Amino acid sequence: MNYMIVLPWTAPPLSMNDRGVSAGAAFAKAKKIRTIRDEVVCLAAAADLPRTVGHATVTLHYRPRDDRRRDTDNLTATAKPIYDGLVDYGLVADDVPQHMAKLEPVIHRKGQPALWLEISLSPDPKELPE
Repeated sequence: MNYMIVLPWTAPPLSMNDRGVSAGAAFAKAKKIRTIRDEVVCLAAAADLPRTVGHATVTLHYRPRDDRRRDTDNLTATAKPIYDGLVDYGLVADDVPQHMAKLEPVIHRKGQPALWLEISLSPDPKELPE
């Protein structure tokens, strides 16, 4: 089964380049992370995703508004709480490789800014390589 979930942000809400080191910055980042996780739980429920599947393959897509150079690793800060939100929802037991494959994010050409997830599900967990 394949699903697409449109995320409510037009740009990644978190960045690996965020450098806040003060206590206030740490609390603000923690609040953003909690908001992302909670939003993903709501979106998964609205999309009527199943719960407790064996394995999910998740890809984060981002279409920026301009042609500035971007690297996909910078999306990790946003992707991590998204994966955690899918676990919070109950899609899979955990976001370890046996239950979730996190493909490298895809950055599209400029256009109408958007973020979305593509999720493929299978009933059985994956075996780890020897």
